[in-house]
Amino acid sequence: MNTIIREAKIIDSESPFHNQTVDILIVDGSIKKIGTSLPNPDNAEEVKLDNLHISQGWFDSSVSLGEPGFEDRETITNGLNVAAKSGFSAIALQPNSYPIIDNQSQINFVKSKANGFATELSPIGALTKGSEGKDMAELFDMKNAGAVAFGDYNKSLDNANLLKIALQYVQDFDGVVIAFAQDSNIKGNGIANEGIVSTRLGLKGIPNLAEELQIARNLFLLEYTGGKLHIPTVSTAKSVELIKEAKAKGLNVTCSVAVHHLVLTDEKLENFDTRCKVSPPLRTETDRQALLAGILDNTIDMITTDHNPIDIEHKKMEFDLAKNGTIGLESAFGALLTVLPLEKVIEKLTSGKATFGIESQAISEGKIANISLFNPEGKSIFTNENILSKSKNSAFLGTETKGKAYGIYNQGKLVLG
Repeated sequence: MNTIIREAKIIDSESPFHNQTVDILIVDGSIKKIGTSLPNPDNAEEVKLDNLHISQGWFDSSVSLGEPGFEDRETITNGLNVAAKSGFSAIALQPNSYPIIDNQSQINFVKSKANGFATELSPIGALTKGSEGKDMAELFDMKNAGAVAFGDYNKSLDNANLLKIALQYVQDFDGVVIAFAQDSNIKGNGIANEGIVSTRLGLKGIPNLAEELQIARNLFLLEYTGGKLHIPTVSTAKSVELIKEAKAKGLNVTCSVAVHHLVLTDEKLENFDTRCKVSPPLRTETDRQALLAGILDNTIDMITTDHNPIDIEHKKMEFDLAKNGTIGLESAFGALLTVLPLEKVIEKLTSGKATFGIESQAISEGKIANISLFNPEGKSIFTNENILSKSKNSAFLGTETKGKAYGIYNQGKLVLG
């Protein structure tokens, strides 16, 4: 099926048509022609949407979908459709299913379930067997099966020697180690950011130090071993500073920040809303501003939704017992535009591909069409009607958003929300 996208403003600094409003003819999944008022003699499907803008397809470096094992939270089929309608043409799937994705057959399983969808799925393999932090998983086999990186989702590796060996081992095949940073002993029984809000609400605190100490340790290990290290979902001002210093030294380190840490603060916990219980916890306004500054000066490499569906039985309960996690795909674009300029949002939603070895496609003639479609204007309130996921645990319910993701064109398929 051939497609013409009409009157779309291209936001892509790698495209010769950057900032131009044009028509795009897509034939057999590739961009055949870009120009104004393109003819349509073959009755190609025409896409015309209000204030249409397009960019290279967005990539999310941290998505949990539940399947296999937790299909009540989310399935791969519905999750990929949610991602597509939210503007994401590729996602990296976290290994926190049941069983944990820690071997070649599990990588093959999730990849086969994702065949034929517009949104591409790139699996992250667990770094340790069962994500238990004891024995290294079969990293090379998983890499050969299609794993793009290795990490234990939201689990910090207490064993520094194991992380050291992993960083050395993956260099043989250019692998990426993901190291979540939260010292479990310093965190203790903490459930919210340690500060004025947690004290006022009587919630046990998690100090910033729990994250920063672990990041400092991991960066020392990286300096010793070499290799590639990715630090996901940084949340404090000092964390950004430590990573900035490491990059200045020439260490091969990248990091991401979650949308909710850029937009929300621990003030959202006032009503003990468990949808806002996330890991790492929502921090202070000072930290939020430092994270935004880290985006603007490119210390932070990418933005992730850290999409983590949790069923109602594990969310609608006492705050200290509820599971951590918020869904984020549907709200990501609209939330980000309330705190960052459009071109920076697009840059940080696409730049993660380089870290994870996923090919980028500029919007130009002869290239494969891998495109996100969106409208950057208009304000609305994010409500339950906007949630497409099976689980409804969104920290953004009731918050104002700006703009709208229309969907994607990728893999020869057009998906609109």
